Amino acid sequence: MEARLIAALAAALLLGAGCGGPPPERVNADDVMFLQMMIPHHKQGIEIVRLAGPKATTPAVRNLTAAIERTQATEVQAMTKWLTEWDQPLTAPTDAHAGHGGLPETDRERIAAVKNERDLVNLLIAHQDDAVQMARVEVYNGENPKVKEWARQVAASRKAQIDLLLTVLEQ
Repeated sequence: MEARLIAALAAALLLGAGCGGPPPERVNADDVMFLQMMIPHHKQGIEIVRLAGPKATTPAVRNLTAAIERTQATEVQAMTKWLTEWDQPLTAPTDAHAGHGGLPETDRERIAAVKNERDLVNLLIAHQDDAVQMARVEVYNGENPKVKEWARQVAASRKAQIDLLLTVLEQ
């Protein structure tokens, strides 16, 4: 009798083992594509502030470029972690980009051509606006709650950065 009870308990534990953990994350192709597009976008943002950031002359722009470098490096790590956890490639196929918004990357020649703070500010406004647009598409089409919430944060923070940069231009 005791052996049967132990066997029944063991079987119940084995059957319930797959049910006790958290449910699998909901992820769709838009979540994956968003992260695959944002990783190189963020890396390019870091490149912009490293190469052109020294042209900043006002404290607001110097502080912003430093914050962009730190924040976007941390965000690249988070996006890479999500894609790895989902067993997805870190980069999109070369032909997939156009089908999901197709925003172009910032031209490297344009980065190299930054001569002063005004050029840098204009470049950052355009670059951060691309991030806002991609984030809005994710909020609308994405499935993963974590990624959608982060996309909302990206849209809001980059919009605030753009507003700050526009204020600098008006001075």
